[in-house]
Amino acid sequence: MSTALTPPAEARPPVRHPEAPAPGELLGAHYAHCFGCGGGQPHGLHLEARAGEGVTVTAGFTVTEDHQGAPGLAHGGVLATALDETLGSLNWLLRVIAVTGRLETDFARPVPVGTVLHLEAEVTAVHGRKIYSTATGRIGGPEGPVAVRADALFIEVKVDHFIDNGRPEEIRAAMADPDQLRRARAFEVNP
Repeated sequence: MSTALTPPAEARPPVRHPEAPAPGELLGAHYAHCFGCGGGQPHGLHLEARAGEGVTVTAGFTVTEDHQGAPGLAHGGVLATALDETLGSLNWLLRVIAVTGRLETDFARPVPVGTVLHLEAEVTAVHGRKIYSTATGRIGGPEGPVAVRADALFIEVKVDHFIDNGRPEEIRAAMADPDQLRRARAFEVNP
């Protein structure tokens, strides 16, 4: 793990927000058109994340033919995306808007098409606007062999980060959503 992903000595343990989803609760897509979790992407991951105890989440997705790199195997970038999406979901438990600052991924074994990848992630520390987290992906379930791991640094941002940098038509559509919670969630974990 790089030193940029190691929390400083003065970092504090993460604190789950009192209004965070309850353990076991499905977090749902933060944005319908998100490649990682949105239902509006026909070739997306359709990753489903659930709140865990403390500041943890579990997630899963099935590797399809659309996710191939080498014949019959998941593309490494798709696996990194699944890890990033799962790690980003953690920020919903803190109730902060944060973006990926750094993602370091290790690939331990190939992941075949048709595999269900089970992911577990947790926030390990918080320091100012920096959120340190880690995740593991296992083949077939929580006890399956480890296929991928990641350590990440997320940076807390204001919604202006998205408004100033996103495509105006998508920003307007998201901001016009009458559902205040869905409107806020649209901006929670994008880079």
